[in-house]
Amino acid sequence: MGRRSRRRHKRAGYRSKHREYKRKKNSGWGIGLYRNTRAGKIAGVCAGIADYWEVEHWVVRLLAVVLCLFTGTLAFWAYIAAWCCIAPRRRQDDYQRWADLEEDEPEVEMEYDERHHDYRPRKMFRYGESPSVRLQKARDRLDAALRRVEDMETYVTSRQYNLNKEFSKL
Repeated sequence: MGRRSRRRHKRAGYRSKHREYKRKKNSGWGIGLYRNTRAGKIAGVCAGIADYWEVEHWVVRLLAVVLCLFTGTLAFWAYIAAWCCIAPRRRQDDYQRWADLEEDEPEVEMEYDERHHDYRPRKMFRYGESPSVRLQKARDRLDAALRRVEDMETYVTSRQYNLNKEFSKL
C-alpha cells in the first residue's frame, strides 16, 4: 500500500468517524439530551440538562455555580465540553432538515406517562408527584367510589327499584 492510499484510507476513516459522531450528537446521544438555547442563559447546557432530568432550570444552574466554586476551572471546562458535545434542541421548522441529515437515527427507549396518557422518552431521573399529592388523589378516588356505592344503595333500597323489579318479572 502506497503512501497516498494510506492517507486516503486514514481520511476516509476520519470522515466516517466524524459522520458517526455528528449523527450521535444530533440524535441526542440516543437518550434525548439536547441544549435548550431558548431557555438558556449562556449556551443552554444547564437548561438542556434540567429539561432532561425534569427539574427546574435554576437548580441545575445553582449546581453548576457550586461546582465552579468547589472544583475551580474543572467545572468551567466541563461546561465548555458539554457545549461542544451536546447538540441544540431541534425546532419544528427545522425538523425536515434534520430528518434529511439523519436517515438511520438510533431508537430512543420510551415509557408510558400515566399523567398524560402517552409515551415519552425514558429518562434517568424522573421524579413523580409528592406523596401528599398522591395521597390526596387516592382519597379523591376513594371518595368518588364511596359516593357511587351510596348512590347504588339508595337506589336498591328505594321503591323505584322494587317497582322496576316487578315490571321485569312480567
